[in-house]
This record gives sequence, C-alpha cells and structure tokens, in this order.
Amino acid sequence: MSLTVKICGLSTPETLDAALDAGADMVGFVFFPPSPRHLGFEIARALGSRVRGRAQKVALTVDAQEEYLSAVIEALRPDMLQLHGVESTDRVEALRQIFGLPVMKALPIAAKGDLDRVARYAAVADRLLFDARAPREATRPGGLGNTFDWKLLQDVEPGVPFMLSGGLDADNLGEALRVTRAPGIDVSSGVERAPGVKDQDKIRAFVRAARIAEVQHVHPVA
Repeated sequence: MSLTVKICGLSTPETLDAALDAGADMVGFVFFPPSPRHLGFEIARALGSRVRGRAQKVALTVDAQEEYLSAVIEALRPDMLQLHGVESTDRVEALRQIFGLPVMKALPIAAKGDLDRVARYAAVADRLLFDARAPREATRPGGLGNTFDWKLLQDVEPGVPFMLSGGLDADNLGEALRVTRAPGIDVSSGVERAPGVKDQDKIRAFVRAARIAEVQHVHPVA
C-alpha cells in the first residue's frame, strides 16, 4: 500500500489545485470557527465540486452536533469525516452509523500513556490520526505546528490505517517516516506562509518530499 498524503486546511481554488496537481491522496477542509482555516458552506461547496474525484475529500470538525455535520456533508459531499475533538468511542460509532461515512479519529499524543486509548478507538474508527497534544491555552486542538516524540509510535499497530500529523513539513517528514513507518501523513501549518494561508510551492515541495521519503523509509527497495 502506498503512502497516503493529506493536505489539510485548504481554502482557495489555487491551493486546492496545487494539492491535486501535486498528487495528494486526501484534501482536508476545516469546519471549526476558531480555526483560521474555517470554511463557510458556499466556499466549501465550490471547492468540493472542484475536486472531481481526484482525491478523497475529508471534512474536519471538532465536537460538532448532528445538525451542523449534516450541513457540512450537504455542502462538501465528503468521502470521510475527521473528528478532531474529544469525541468518545460511542460518539464516533454513532456518527459513523448516522451518516454512513468512514470516520478518522484524531488522538492527541504527548506521552506513552496517551496510547492507551488507541485500541478502543481503532475498534470504532476506520482510520486514526496521531497529532501533537495542544497546549492547555490553545483555542483549537490541531494545526498549531507542534511536533511530538515520534518514537512513541514505533511499536504502535492499531489494526486500522493511521496518519501522522503535527508540525510536519518538507524538511522533517523524512525523519518522521523513518521513525514511525506511518502509512499516512497529514500536513496543514507546514505548507503555510501564515496561519490559514497555504503556499502553493510549499504544498508541491511537501508532496514531492513525501514521495521520496516513501521510497526510502516506508517501502524501501531491497
């Protein structure tokens, strides 16, 4: 299986096209007002229609209620929901059943004990995302440009596909993949020139670096 590359927090046609043209496997759209990457429904509808099946569309929400999720799904027509809040395993399972879409659950990681929940969430989610734990004073749970100790994931085998996130960029993702052998990577702030402002050149450089690192560290040639 090839490395899955996700560019998250896209908000303009130009940066979305850059991600698609570079060969991103997933494109993520944020529906969370405190985030500088938050999208309104009309923009989401326009961007979603622009994808045209070239990548999987992922809708990121944080502890959203069903009514809001319904509106998100109507606008974007996503292929997957990304739950980035403190949703319980019961909540993950319920939303998966209600909306009939695959669910990726983000889990914040800062210490070994944070991995204790992996098996429980792997039993109800289609994919997991390991992100750096946000500081207490943060207004949002991700997209902050922080990394965590990747060695914590060296022996993790959740039984479902997982993605590595948190402070990745074109310069450090090779080392991140060497350590974790993650089958997927997710970037947002690492391809921006300012919070919420994606950079087309950085997007292209990240995907290019990911494909090189994939050969070297995820599927090395014998």
